[in-house]
Amino acid sequence: MSEMLCNGVRINFETYGDSEHTALVLIRGLGTQMVEWHPDLIEAMTNIGLYVIIFDNRDVGMSEKLADRGNPSFKDVISGTVMAPYTLSDMAADVCGLLDGLEIENAHILGISLGGMIAQVMTAQFPARVLSLMSVMSSSGSEGLPGPTEEAQAAFVEPVPKNLDQVIEQTARHKVVFGSPGYPESLDDRLKDARAAIERCHYPEGVQRQRLAAVSQMNRSTMLTTINLPTTVIHGEDDALIPLACGEDTAQLIPNAVFESVAGMGHNIPKLLVPEFVRLVKAHLARVEASL
Repeated sequence: MSEMLCNGVRINFETYGDSEHTALVLIRGLGTQMVEWHPDLIEAMTNIGLYVIIFDNRDVGMSEKLADRGNPSFKDVISGTVMAPYTLSDMAADVCGLLDGLEIENAHILGISLGGMIAQVMTAQFPARVLSLMSVMSSSGSEGLPGPTEEAQAAFVEPVPKNLDQVIEQTARHKVVFGSPGYPESLDDRLKDARAAIERCHYPEGVQRQRLAAVSQMNRSTMLTTINLPTTVIHGEDDALIPLACGEDTAQLIPNAVFESVAGMGHNIPKLLVPEFVRLVKAHLARVEASL
């Protein structure tokens, strides 16, 4: 595990594969850490000839915590009364700083959920650093899109317990609500993965600031129309948190984007889903190659 100063923020990262190969940056979603990428996924990506870069976004995991930025209310940020502690653009600039430190001119960018939003902003605002975009289980933020199911919304806003064992139990339980019904995970695996992540870092304050970053650039619909790079939008047909229509809208807004819906996929990429997900990535890379 390594650390470097990126865009003025200490970012913790890891790399896999041959550094001479084309780079792929994987960007995690809200409050999640790089250790939550399934090892089978990383191995598969290196096996198809990619130099894989994973990292903890600012305010989570082992990356720098920005407590000095404060935590204003959503109402104040949405109204414009108070600025968000940082924006999606700032988080995208962190990724550019990581590429700078690794001396990589550009890379394929794959982001999930909040990470997909960061990837979208990076592609629109820093196109020279991006070879192609894969926006996964994410959204454009356009007005009128459907929200989470009632069960997912209840889980999303459920108060976080103070006791870590209870946090682990809650996280494992939520993995069913947000997960992929066509690719189920055992209770033992859900508990093990939740414990590994939460014992590594549990920092709810940072999650709140990341949410505010998303709020600060909520509607990216106009921005997405400016993207002129090969793009694939991947979305699960059973995503309870960010419904399928959000992915469809993202693909419609980005010129020439390809949309891939996955039956049985929810708001995660569990072990059983890895082969199908890698197939979609390979198809995307083949389209990129054909466009050159």
